[in-house]
Amino acid sequence: MAKDDDYKPTTGRFGRLAKLAALSARVSGDVVSRGVKRLTGADASVLGASAAEKLVATLGDLKGLAMKVGQAVSMDPDMLSPEVRAVVARLQNQAPPMPWATVREVLTQELGRPPEEAFGTFEQPPLASASLGQVHRATLKDGTPVAVKVQYPEIANALMADLDNLGAMVSVVAASTRLLHGKAYYAELREHLLEELDYREEAARAKQFALAAAPLPDLRVPKVYDELTGEKVLTLELLEGETLKDFQQRLPEHSEEEKYRVSRLLVRAIWGPFLLTGTIHADPHPGNFLAMKDGSLGVLDFGAIKQLPPAWVDVNRRLYRALVEKAPWDAVALSRQSGFALDDSKQTREFVEKVIHIITRSVQTVPFDYEQATVIRDLRAHFVASALVAAKIRPPKEAVMFFRAVGGLSMNLENLKAKGDFHRVYQEMLALIP
Repeated sequence: MAKDDDYKPTTGRFGRLAKLAALSARVSGDVVSRGVKRLTGADASVLGASAAEKLVATLGDLKGLAMKVGQAVSMDPDMLSPEVRAVVARLQNQAPPMPWATVREVLTQELGRPPEEAFGTFEQPPLASASLGQVHRATLKDGTPVAVKVQYPEIANALMADLDNLGAMVSVVAASTRLLHGKAYYAELREHLLEELDYREEAARAKQFALAAAPLPDLRVPKVYDELTGEKVLTLELLEGETLKDFQQRLPEHSEEEKYRVSRLLVRAIWGPFLLTGTIHADPHPGNFLAMKDGSLGVLDFGAIKQLPPAWVDVNRRLYRALVEKAPWDAVALSRQSGFALDDSKQTREFVEKVIHIITRSVQTVPFDYEQATVIRDLRAHFVASALVAAKIRPPKEAVMFFRAVGGLSMNLENLKAKGDFHRVYQEMLALIP
């Protein structure tokens, strides 16, 4: 029988590290044996169903950064088969939930009154449970449906422990390889993840994203209810729809037209606000998007909204305009203008040109087939084959959140197996820029 404190994550640095080490020991044999099978073409996944269940159980208990990493793994089309990915995808919105007494206590502390006074109705079983908190369905006093996110007590300590463990590893790697710039990327990630603990900050980012997405009427961003929001409680308009995770798991039931329609909306959700205002959603896992009945795409979870610098935005606008208009572009010049440090060698130019070519194939090829694209696989292979050249290139720290966004988008699109005219999607978004 489950205990009331089963939801609580281990919070100590060494305790969390020990759990991850034990998980690694349990699944490593499975990974090695399946890796051999991959080499012989006998299996496409590096993880079996049994090991996947162990991964979900451990990372779901740990929550925090460990669970976020699991969410990212669940999106990878090259690492996991569709069947195994469906198991690991439970990390996107399912974790051991808090008992009602704890939820009520957090709500009362944050809002200054118990939920029965603050809301018209409040459903005790959670709609979803995630890395930092869980979501409940409720209504306002006037009957308006809302979604209320309640943060797990002690999750701040768990996240800090994960970040301290990660920081120690970064320091060791930086010292042994002299890649000291890695510390700047870690600092950027750490700062942003710690900000996700304050739901008042997330409320502000939700409003920021809503403003950036306003010229895109087929995107739905929930309204924030400030009077029912605090550091550990966030109340938003309730959007109803099928999560992208569930849509992907029912993929054989969807027509090619429907897969393209949803994929088009997903591209607009990540690239549209960015190209228009520099605002990007940097946590695009499938649990954060809803296919709405009215044909729009609902966007959820605004803790990882990032405002990128004007120079970065301008370079991407110019690059995508050149691609859409089939005009010439200079990979090295554009990279430098966006803040990359790189040399003038022929090898560097060839490396950067190929990277841009791989990640922009969908703009240059009509129609484009994501099922056959292997964008992520080709990009990884290119970095491995050109590791010495890649190691000399220094991206700006802003690249961390940007690549988290566009890399996650590419994984989602490959999992959706969409095929269609994505060149036109970018053309339509660029046309909205004043």
